[in-house]
Formats: sequence, structure tokens, C-alpha cells
Amino acid sequence: MRCNCRPVAAIPHPIAYQGSKRRLAAKILAFVPDGVATLYEPFCGSAAISLAAAAAGKAERIRLNDSLVPLSTLWRRILEDPKAIAEDYLRLWHAQDAAPARHYDAVRAAFNRDGDPAKLLFLLARCVKSAVRFNAAGEFNQSPDHRRRGTRPERMRQNLLAASALLRERTVVSAGDYAAALTEAGPGDVVYLDPPYQGTSGARDARYHQQLDRWRLVAELERLLDRGVDVIVSFDGRCGRQHYGRELPAELGLLRLELAAGRSSQATLLGRSEQTVESLYLSPQLVPAAQR
Repeated sequence: MRCNCRPVAAIPHPIAYQGSKRRLAAKILAFVPDGVATLYEPFCGSAAISLAAAAAGKAERIRLNDSLVPLSTLWRRILEDPKAIAEDYLRLWHAQDAAPARHYDAVRAAFNRDGDPAKLLFLLARCVKSAVRFNAAGEFNQSPDHRRRGTRPERMRQNLLAASALLRERTVVSAGDYAAALTEAGPGDVVYLDPPYQGTSGARDARYHQQLDRWRLVAELERLLDRGVDVIVSFDGRCGRQHYGRELPAELGLLRLELAAGRSSQATLLGRSEQTVESLYLSPQLVPAAQR
């Protein structure tokens, strides 16, 4: 089943993240009803869906969570003092002028020691393809993109201030396990789950600082559905003939849609033209009858 939905107006996105649902936010948001009590995004990353929901006035409250503590701390700072984080970013950005690659390496090493959220913001803006990567020791190890220097400070400041204005009056941020962040979810709420790197990483290619336990996720979905919580899940997908990840069990009773995510940048770099398609699983009541 496919969904073709119109995009919404531009929304501020201060945090660059490969796999962010920024481009798909309008399509996903089309299934979020008006008047949601609390929208939960427990794998928040760049918080693309929450930002879109806040801009559209879809949810009274928003709950962001991520297991990567510096990322959650970054979101707290964006909400509480976006001007300060903008100043920190400006200093880091300008300090790269003399030797960009050497400066990036120094910031990365310092971040791996102190977990400073401003350094993480700089690394995400400057690293290859905005792709978060960690080694087996849990250290950020992605290389710098030598073709660019990251978001310019004036644009970053605009995005930080605008994102803060959208979220701060309605949003709570936590750091930790996704299931713990969902204990208070109930009827009238919507939970959007976008687990990291489903189908593209494993024991030999960890990529993210914490891996996904598929069956634990399925069990958590069952608990949410039993409590009457509406869920939306981004999970598996495909690019050309290559499939990523296994579909969620049909026994959950979720409806599966396919969202066209555009041309694959990785395939383009390899001289191929391939389209990416991502799966979206929804509580049946969130999907209009015409699309079921």
C-alpha cells in the first residue's frame, strides 16, 4: 500500500541526521490526528516528526527521548537557551578556518571525552553525509566531510531559535531507554517510533551507540496497543532491489504503508539511479478507510 501526500511548509531543523524523517515528515504527519494529548518520539534523533507536529498544532504536549545522552542534553539546551548553544556553535565553526580537518578531529576527540552537546552539534553538521557513527568502544568515529564546512552559524542560529520557539512551551526531554519513556503513554496519545539503523547494522557494523533488540521492540508495541495507545512505526525499507530489515509481525495488527523517500544519495554516488521506499506501520484507526 502506498501513500502519496503533499509536503508542508519549511520547518526549522537544527540537527542534521542521516535517516532523519525531515523529508517524510509531511507524509507521516498526515496520519497524526488533530488534538493529540501527547506525541511521544522516544528515538527522537533530529525530532523531525515532533517539529512538524508542533508547527501544525497537532499535539498539546510532546515528549522527546533518546538513549544518546549528549543528544538529549542538546535538545534540552535548545529548548532552554538556544542563544547560548548558537554561540557555542559559532565559536566551534569559526575555529576550523585555519585547518578544518585537524580542527574536526580535535573536536571529535574532545567530544568523546566530555560529551559536550555543542561539540555534537558541530560534528553532526560537519561529518560525512550527517551520518552518526560509533565504534565498538562507543566513541563517535565518523570522518569530516571535506566538501563542506557545515551549516553556517547564522543559519544555525535561526534554526535553533525557531525550533526552540516551536517546542519549548509543550515539550519534555528525557535521556534513556525508549520503553521507560513510554510508561505514561495512554489513550489519546500517539507514539512515533523510528529505531536507529533497522536493517543496516549489526554486530559487525554497529554504527549507533546502542543496537536494537527486535523482539523487545515488538513486545513493547504489544504493550502499547493493549493500553489503547496509537502507534506509528518507521521500520524496514528498500532501495532498488535491496531490502533493509524484516517486516514487523502481522500479528500486531498494524497497517503497513510504503512511503516514497526519493532518490538514494548513496546509489547516486555509485553511479546508479535508485529510489528509496520506507515502510510505515500504523494503528488501523489512524488510516482513512480509503487508504486501507
